Amino acid sequence: MFEPAQPLLAWILVGGRLTPTPALSALPRPGLVVAADGGARHAAVLGVNINAWVGDFDSSDDLNLDLPRTVYPRAKASTDAELAIALAREHGASELVILGAFGGRFDHTFALALGAVRLAQEGLKVTLHSGDEHGYPLLPGQKLRLAGTPGQTFSVLAASELSGLTIQGARWNLQNADVPLGSGLTVSNEFARRELALSLGAGTALVTVLEKTLLEQDF
Repeated sequence: MFEPAQPLLAWILVGGRLTPTPALSALPRPGLVVAADGGARHAAVLGVNINAWVGDFDSSDDLNLDLPRTVYPRAKASTDAELAIALAREHGASELVILGAFGGRFDHTFALALGAVRLAQEGLKVTLHSGDEHGYPLLPGQKLRLAGTPGQTFSVLAASELSGLTIQGARWNLQNADVPLGSGLTVSNEFARRELALSLGAGTALVTVLEKTLLEQDF
């Protein structure tokens, strides 16, 4: 079916928004592509071939692809995205880029965000990407470095109570800050330089970065 490489980068195609952007084009190419149900429609935009297609196939009636399917019942204990991720891990994937992760149903997006943090805790490198928005888990004891442009918007979304959050290279830097769950303190910050450095003492978070196409949307 495919020739796995070590370490293996897998792209997981899910059913949210996918916008062609330079950030999307700059992603490293995968050794494995797994589509979750309707996420298969993103393959054409991405210019990749799908190696495996899984799900309950309730959102892909308009797709006519010559691919083998692994079909699950709608009454199941996992989302289609989780099934696709599990398959990629079975084939040795150590890095996941989940494409179409933002802009679909909120419940699925929220589950993907929290799931990305959990997968990172299990030792995988995980990126969420929709072209115009991307996200990266932040765990204690690691230093996350992200490239961007001055004025570009980013947020640190606390998936738990945070302590010891340090942000360098931003318009509003922080040093060993405590952030309550759901706080707006770390929402809509900006790059001040071309590289951002973040670290965390305790807790878990997701760092999201917006491309220019989303900067005018606010709450």
